[in-house]
Amino acid sequence: MRRRQAKKTASPALLGRSGPRELQVNETDLNSAGGTATTDSHPHARSGRRRGPRRKGRGLRLRLQEAEAGRGVGAARSAAMSSALDLRGAGEEQNMTETDAFPKREVFDPAEKYKMDHKRRGVALIFNHERFFWHLTLPERRGTSADRDNLKRRFSDLGFEVKCFNDLRAEELLLKIHEASTASHVDADCFLCVFLSHGEGNHIYAYDAKIEIQTLTGLFKGDKCQSLVGKPKIFIIQACRGNQHDVPVLPLDVVDHQTDKLDANLTQVDAASVYTLPAGADFLMCYSVAEGYYSHRETVNGSWYIQDLCEMLGKFGSSLEFTELLTLVNRKVSQRRVDFCKDPDAIGKKQVPCFASMLTKKLHFFPKS
Repeated sequence: MRRRQAKKTASPALLGRSGPRELQVNETDLNSAGGTATTDSHPHARSGRRRGPRRKGRGLRLRLQEAEAGRGVGAARSAAMSSALDLRGAGEEQNMTETDAFPKREVFDPAEKYKMDHKRRGVALIFNHERFFWHLTLPERRGTSADRDNLKRRFSDLGFEVKCFNDLRAEELLLKIHEASTASHVDADCFLCVFLSHGEGNHIYAYDAKIEIQTLTGLFKGDKCQSLVGKPKIFIIQACRGNQHDVPVLPLDVVDHQTDKLDANLTQVDAASVYTLPAGADFLMCYSVAEGYYSHRETVNGSWYIQDLCEMLGKFGSSLEFTELLTLVNRKVSQRRVDFCKDPDAIGKKQVPCFASMLTKKLHFFPKS
């Protein structure tokens, strides 16, 4: 009589559409303290999947129904669910695997240098412009021949194959640059190119027209010149970059610029301006002056920047890292001042070079064996 009455008052939660639900319990873990049975009441248990590891012991299937004597339906269900959660947690903990949070990387060497032991040092092109087509109304650049000769000597000492070109027309200059970019540099350490001219914006002047600097540097990027991929590509630009003089802020006793022939060695400025331009990986762009300022040139000795660059190359070119050498050049030039100039506003003014490095390693010009 008790069984029959219990069936009539069964909890709706345990009744399915076709009758009362059956809870399947596996006797997988009966601990000595309470002997509580763990269940497969987790949703995966219905499809036969086990979340915990198999353990020794026979399986026990209990058919719990709402009228089972001595236990309430709610208590039986609660105990079964608690045991199932304990088993699930134990199984997940035992099946856990650990992985490294970060992938292994190559060792990063901050002192890594460019490979400079190829058969050749490389080609150094020097484009020297002293005179210009009259229609451009640009002044002559007296003293630039001294820059050309000094650079040729210093770069030859470092092992470069130096080629000089004077007053080329724009078409001729572009042809020479194209020939250099399509030539093979497989057995060369690097490539170097120098422009001695007037500048304006993002252009440099040839004899009869101006050429965009990015047009010149772009020919040596990886997709155009594969034999120079991963190798230093150095561009040195001696040109004016603005319409201002740098006001001196250093005391006069630190200035090292002297001249013996006051009238014969006047200081001049290179006209117009040149912008600092990015070029790409492994490029080094060297400018005679910071953007927006005049670049000074002596009519006999040549430009301040090239004079001091050649002096530092002669002393430290084969020993000092090249960007460190350029920093010394910046210091040397910054200690100069204009003493004699036809432009009275230029007297006492100064100049500071700059360079934009996209190099990825240290650059040395050690002597070749």
